[in-house]
Amino acid sequence: MIELRGVTKTYPGGQTAVNNLSLDIDRGAITVLVGPSGCGKTTTMRMINRMVEPTSGAVLVDGEDIADRKASDLRRSMGYVMQSSGLMPHRTVLDNIATVPRLNGVPRKDARTRASELLEVVGLAPDLGRRYPAQLSGGQQQRVGVARALAADPPILLMDEPFSAVDPVVRQELQEELLRLQRDMAKTIVFVTHDIDEATILGDKVAVLNIGGVLAQYATPEEILRAPASDFVAGFVGRDRGFRHLSFQEGEGVRIHSIQTIEVDRLGDPDAAVTSPWTLAVDAGGRPQGWVPQNRRSAIRSAGDLVPGGSLYRRGDTLRRALDAALSAPSGLGVAVDDEGRVVGSVRAGEILELIEDARVSRGRANYNTAV
Repeated sequence: MIELRGVTKTYPGGQTAVNNLSLDIDRGAITVLVGPSGCGKTTTMRMINRMVEPTSGAVLVDGEDIADRKASDLRRSMGYVMQSSGLMPHRTVLDNIATVPRLNGVPRKDARTRASELLEVVGLAPDLGRRYPAQLSGGQQQRVGVARALAADPPILLMDEPFSAVDPVVRQELQEELLRLQRDMAKTIVFVTHDIDEATILGDKVAVLNIGGVLAQYATPEEILRAPASDFVAGFVGRDRGFRHLSFQEGEGVRIHSIQTIEVDRLGDPDAAVTSPWTLAVDAGGRPQGWVPQNRRSAIRSAGDLVPGGSLYRRGDTLRRALDAALSAPSGLGVAVDDEGRVVGSVRAGEILELIEDARVSRGRANYNTAV
């Protein structure tokens, strides 16, 4: 859908930001541009909507050279999400989202109706539409930025490090929200980040750029982690790329064990049974709240006294999620939950490591059989 053909951008003074870049970006997929600062990621993305004009080469969308289109029309045909959300502070959330439809001639009432619908799509409460950007959290502002980019239903969505300014917990939520939206909408998304973890989580394909805007590797995240094309890519991905590679190994075989739980409102009850070295405290809906170590049982009388837990594992998640849940829990037991976040049991690191080793051996046999 998007083709970059020998694109170069050289700024006055001779600094080359992007050097002879050729790239085919697949329709309906997330393509991530990743690399160190100064490698031309953002410049490349901005050449797609002519916010930056290339010095040489061509950018084609559906076979049409974008240089033949009026720049303002081209930009309104694409969604754009930036790092700071870029919301207009003097306009309400609804009017911010309605901006592009209004520029495209959509009546104000219809544009605001569309904006209201999109609030729900991006996971925001309808009453937030009446607020102003300053009255929202950083994560909420970024969701509004995504909604605004989707308001005119563009086939292409450009995202320039949209989640880098929020805290890690909100960032993970926004990443999951983007993947959910993409499953429903199948946009052609070009996503810029400097974070290789974010790139491998979100990207259907990842383009790793080197300093000077040179393409170092363009492949699926799994291939980049498994077989970096150069020492630069290997160094950028990092020494722990084997752990990241677990994100592509299914965790269906992870065994779920029973786990002792206690409701939070019974923490101060001396008759409540707590016999395990670590007991998991849950709320009335069965969702994990923290841990009760047996040797501190008498000191833990409310939710504020609980030992914080680790990450959670949902049945069917990857082996990386399962291992992370087990290793991050103070009890050594990873908490397994259902799709509603209710506790269903625990997972154990030793068993997960055995599954990882079995997968490694099976993959090695398959590669050997293919070679011979």
